[in-house]
Amino acid sequence: MGQVALLVCAVGTGWCQDQGGAASLQEDPQLVIENESPLPDTYPHGFYQVHLRARGGTTPLHWRVERGALPPGMKLEDEGLLHGEAERTGEFQFTVSATDSGAPRLTAHKMFVIRVRSGFSLNWKSPARVNGNRIEGSVEVTNTTPDDLDLTFIVLAVAGNGRATAIGYQHFLLRKETLKKELPFGDTLPRGGYVVHADAVGEAESKKLIYRERLQTPEALQVMVGP
Repeated sequence: MGQVALLVCAVGTGWCQDQGGAASLQEDPQLVIENESPLPDTYPHGFYQVHLRARGGTTPLHWRVERGALPPGMKLEDEGLLHGEAERTGEFQFTVSATDSGAPRLTAHKMFVIRVRSGFSLNWKSPARVNGNRIEGSVEVTNTTPDDLDLTFIVLAVAGNGRATAIGYQHFLLRKETLKKELPFGDTLPRGGYVVHADAVGEAESKKLIYRERLQTPEALQVMVGP
């Protein structure tokens, strides 16, 4: 009958010894980064914090960005804390590595995506158009930032000579979680061609943050009726 080996290991050290006295290293479990991709979305100037985590390997782990780029305004700390305030919108793809402290060292890699979405948006609902001697239309404004915003909305019709006429204005508190609130505009104008500019500015006064979105007609609208 063959001899049965007795393997004695010191917990947490990776060191083992069989009954014959031979020492060996216990095989380390595979190092795997556990966070799912894409990571949670964020928005410009919004506080962002995610702890990257992994299983396996010997702690402490050391994290770094290997390829690609984080959103400007954000950084990854050595201990795996990803944080900051994104400076602009966009989709950012990057690969991180986690390296353990064992001997030999284990390294895991994973590609992540962060989408920085506009928390404050302005879009045409009914694009500016000519109706007799009027230019009229409407926009939709959305606020998915964490703050109520002091909103100023103004629409200007700019003639070929540079003269601007206000054909819409509103000033009110735009509550957070407001989706696609319609803001109409319109007024009568003299004959001529006009490029329409819609401008919305939202201010979170307590945080000293200002959000601004603009729309413009691709070409001049022609008012053919009137003096």
